[in-house]
Amino acid sequence: MSLRPKGNETYDVVVIGSGAGGMSTAITAKKHGLSVAIIEKEPVFGGTTAFSGGVLWIPRSHYAADAGIEDSREDAITYMKEETGNFYAADAVEAFIDAGPEMVDWFERETSVKFVPTLYPDYHPDVPGGVDVGRSILAAPFDTSTLGENLKRLRPPLATITFMGMMFNSSNADIKHFFNATKSAKSFAYVTKRMVKHFAEMARYGRGIQVTSGNALAARLAKSVFDLDIPIYTETPAEELLVEAGRVTGVRVPGAVLTANKGVVIATGGFAHDIEKLKKAYPHLARGGEHFSPVPEGNTGDGIRLAENIGGHAPVEFNDTSAWMPVSKVPMGGGKFGAFPHLLDRYKPGIIAVLKTGKRFTNESESYHDVGAALMRACHGETETAAWLICDHPTIRKYGLGFAKPAPVPLGKYISNGYLQKGNTLAELARATGIDAAALEATVATYNKDAVRGEDPEFGRGKTSFNRYLADPEHKPNPCVGPIQKGPFYALKIVMGDLGTFDGLKTTVEGQVKREDGSTIEGLFAVGNDRASIMGGNYPGAGITLGPAMTFGYITGRYLAGMST
Repeated sequence: MSLRPKGNETYDVVVIGSGAGGMSTAITAKKHGLSVAIIEKEPVFGGTTAFSGGVLWIPRSHYAADAGIEDSREDAITYMKEETGNFYAADAVEAFIDAGPEMVDWFERETSVKFVPTLYPDYHPDVPGGVDVGRSILAAPFDTSTLGENLKRLRPPLATITFMGMMFNSSNADIKHFFNATKSAKSFAYVTKRMVKHFAEMARYGRGIQVTSGNALAARLAKSVFDLDIPIYTETPAEELLVEAGRVTGVRVPGAVLTANKGVVIATGGFAHDIEKLKKAYPHLARGGEHFSPVPEGNTGDGIRLAENIGGHAPVEFNDTSAWMPVSKVPMGGGKFGAFPHLLDRYKPGIIAVLKTGKRFTNESESYHDVGAALMRACHGETETAAWLICDHPTIRKYGLGFAKPAPVPLGKYISNGYLQKGNTLAELARATGIDAAALEATVATYNKDAVRGEDPEFGRGKTSFNRYLADPEHKPNPCVGPIQKGPFYALKIVMGDLGTFDGLKTTVEGQVKREDGSTIEGLFAVGNDRASIMGGNYPGAGITLGPAMTFGYITGRYLAGMST
């Protein structure tokens, strides 16, 4: 099912891209009286949002206040100053911090978008202004059958993070039931009920309809879009921005022109798959290494190029161009691979990461972005930027490793297809992977000496509330640290990936695209990953992409409608 313009059409606003930034802008503008259309080049809508965790970083939301959590404006600003350093943009950061809570309240009141609180700490809670809980909120689960025929056009969740197409609820309790299905009658009954319901959905709809995380956020935004009679034209790429007397007046699409009386909004998701640009922007690619991104393949920088063609300025200037995500390459058959983002396993006790030298290089329980940045630094001067996750048999059976599931799911196919490497001894494992054997044995021996006491003097795993949040709270005394002792041993190769780009078009606070001289291009706006991130190339907490995407979408939509910001 697709939907395309039948001919030339006129709107107040045309949005290019259907992720959270684009849909938030469209909804806000329409609710404030403007006519709006969304165009999307792919056959599905939802953008990177539909693949994401669905978390928004919003300091001072009502969820924190409702829980009695104190979070001042001053603390949030202090934290942002610490995190962004020389890239701190006071006007944009303060606008985000002030408008974020208002945006949450407005969307929950006016649309189908709903959130739930999380217990996520900031990623650097020990930095001045950081907090242990309260700033990250999550899209509430959603029944996508309410989208009707448009369900067919919703981007499915990332296949590698589902179990037989089923998404897990956000609670750890949900996942624990699956882990304990063969050990507990209660968990077995819970899992059986979930599976029966899921397969019934698959039979009726061709997919699971009870969705969570980013798929729930994309679906909730889309439901709001369709309730407002905003069309989402899929398979409708923007070919050219139309300009008259220096002002953007519309967009040319295949076979039609969409006129925009108030403005065109670029929201195409950044340039995570613009290979030529990435070769210049990514150090590990420039030196001949590999990058394997889990974000949608359609994020090829189209919107940024359209803006640059008429003078928009999008320099690559941040120390880290993208939100780094270590990934493993999952064999999917037919010579194809899927990207598995390592969001959980690195935090568990008994799992460490080593380079081919056999040495550890970072605290494995830091955020994916921090681990990715550390990996790139550790591999400076090397062609390959890669590491290996190492664990023993009891650990992999308890927690799994990457796409390999914990017991009772067998490991055989992951070993036979090369996803996992196995060795009866560490030396044998080293030979299978090309890791320096003597160094690996020495690294594990050094690590184990302190790990048996729950200590990691070399890198300090477990030192922050964030380190501990995704670890195993039942493992004492340190939920992040445990020894690697009982063979056979396993290794999983991880390479560099990303969750989206940070660098983007320079804009005003309201989203107007700037030229290199600082002047604005009338009628052209950018939101989401097409707009340079206020995070300055850093990753302060869970949801620092979607939080600003929706907040600045809200700000831009109001501005287009003539509302004060």
